[in-house]
Amino acid sequence: MDHERKIMMCLVLAVICSSVLGQEWTADVVKSIDALVGSCVVLPCTVSHPGTYLSTSRLRGIWHRKDKSNEIFYHEDSTQILDSFKGRTRLLGNLGQNNCTLEIVQVKDHDNGPFCFRIELVRKDTNQPTTEKYSFVEKCADVTMIHDKPQLKLGPIKTATQGKPYTLTCSVHHTCPSHFPQIKWSRERKDDDITEVHKHIHSGVWEAESILSFVPEEKDDESELTCTATFNGGIKSEAKFTLNVKRQQNYNHIIIPAVAVTATAVIFGLFCVLMVKKYKKRIQELQSQDGRSWMTMMTDPKIEASN
Repeated sequence: MDHERKIMMCLVLAVICSSVLGQEWTADVVKSIDALVGSCVVLPCTVSHPGTYLSTSRLRGIWHRKDKSNEIFYHEDSTQILDSFKGRTRLLGNLGQNNCTLEIVQVKDHDNGPFCFRIELVRKDTNQPTTEKYSFVEKCADVTMIHDKPQLKLGPIKTATQGKPYTLTCSVHHTCPSHFPQIKWSRERKDDDITEVHKHIHSGVWEAESILSFVPEEKDDESELTCTATFNGGIKSEAKFTLNVKRQQNYNHIIIPAVAVTATAVIFGLFCVLMVKKYKKRIQELQSQDGRSWMTMMTDPKIEASN
C-alpha cells in the first residue's frame, strides 16, 4: 500500500514538473518602438508558463542581442552586461508576476538592438542556473532612434471670451512611462486649474496630457501661452499659442444716453403740458373778464347817458 502511494506521489510530481519545466513558455515583446536619443525608453514584455506560480527568486531575466546571445544588455550580475549598457538598464517588472519589461535610460545611437528576452530557472538554495532556459529570439524588439524633439499638440485653438471659462490642452506622445514628460505652462496663476492625464495609446506608446482651465480677462488679449514638455534627460520641447480674447458686449454707451434723452424728453413734455394748461386757464380767465366788462357796459345806465 505504501509502495502504491509512493508511485502515485511520484506521478503527481512528474506531472507538475513537466508542466512547469516544459517547453511551453511564451513571451510577448513589443516588436518595434521609437526611442528619443538622450532620454529613456521602456520595452513592454510579458512572460508566461503553463505551470503553477514561480517566485521571482526562482527566475532570472536576461536581455541580449538577437544574433549574439553573449552580448548582454541586462543581467542581474552587472559584470556580464556590455560596458556600453552598464548602469543604463533595469527590469521594471516582477518576473514572478510575468512582467519582464525593460527600461533603458540615457538612450544612445547604438541602442537599436534587436533586444531579445531570455528567462532561466535557478536553484533556490544556490541561485545557480538550471538547465531550464528559454530564449525568445523569435520575438525581439527593434528600437528606432529619434533625434528630433517630439512635437507637442495644442488644442482646441479657438477665440476666448472675456469672463467665460476657457480650456486649452497640451499633449505629446512618448515611449518612457517610467519617467513621464513634465508639462508646464507659461501661465500658472492662482485661480488657474491644471489637470494631468497619462494614457496608454498602443504598443508601448503613451500620451502625456496637461489641461489648462482659466477665466480670461481683457488684459489677456493677444497674450502668448507657451506649453513646455521636459523629457527624461533634460530634453525640452515647446509649443506657443497667441490667445485672442473677445470682449463681452457692453451696451451701456448706448443705453445710458438713450435713457437720458428719453428722460429729458419726458420732463420737457410734461413741462410743456403744464405750461399749456396754465396758459389756457389764463386765457380763459381773461376772456371771462372781457365778457363781463362788455356786459357791464351794455347794462349800466350811466355809461349809456355819457354816450
